[in-house]
Amino acid sequence: MAFKDLLVVVDSGAASEARLDLAARLATQTDAHLTALYTFTDVALPGYIQAELPAELRANRRKALDEQAAAAARRFDEAMRRHGRTERSEWVAIEGDPTAAAALRGRYADLIIVGQPDPQHDRETPVAQPADLLFETGRPLLVVPYAGRFASIGERVLVGWNGSREAARAIGDAMPLLEQARRVVVMAANPKPGPNGLGDEPGADIARHLSRHGCKVEAAHISTDVVEAGDTLLNVAADESCDLLVMGAYGRSRLRELVLGGMTRFMLQHMTVPVLMSH
Repeated sequence: MAFKDLLVVVDSGAASEARLDLAARLATQTDAHLTALYTFTDVALPGYIQAELPAELRANRRKALDEQAAAAARRFDEAMRRHGRTERSEWVAIEGDPTAAAALRGRYADLIIVGQPDPQHDRETPVAQPADLLFETGRPLLVVPYAGRFASIGERVLVGWNGSREAARAIGDAMPLLEQARRVVVMAANPKPGPNGLGDEPGADIARHLSRHGCKVEAAHISTDVVEAGDTLLNVAADESCDLLVMGAYGRSRLRELVLGGMTRFMLQHMTVPVLMSH
């Protein structure tokens, strides 16, 4: 299935512009419709405090929120004109929780593009949380690092492969990009031996499957007890100049308490390139 309907989650943060630019380029590559979701949230105060606030102060707070939303909308319009997407794009601004809004809207998209939370700057302002969206949307996520700009997406792709259902799902969800990529490297980090592992040639079977889709693919594996698997993938991504990492997301959601697998948590915290994740 091709990507024909993309959702990018934007905000007023400094990293949002690079995320929007990447989303516009991806929409151009795939000839997809792009919807930008902007969510604004007022400071939550107890009712008795709200009642005591002067009307002028409440009006000024609302004006500031409206001005931030208007500035974000202008940046969106400029990006769409720059990439020639004005006829294939949509701006949606709503009030509410960013994660809940993105989870609801994301179910109607082929791919959700969201930012990696910045631990230094996203503490006071609510932003969409990729870890929650992984389990609440049923859609693949493209998580964009909060640091850096990304001149390309999906030209050189690294696939983290361990033979799991989550990894297989991620490959299926990423297929529209994998088929167009100039190069795909399937990497098995510390592959499990034995009949229930990845065999004598780890990654060879999934590489063969990808080649049947026309992908320009090669398989590799690394076994080491010195470097963690997450660091290994990021090191390979840097060495091979990859502009996208594809991997499965592991864990489960119990009510509102999220339990993430170690690799998923590591990548959400330490990613250096955009990561396409599926659960």
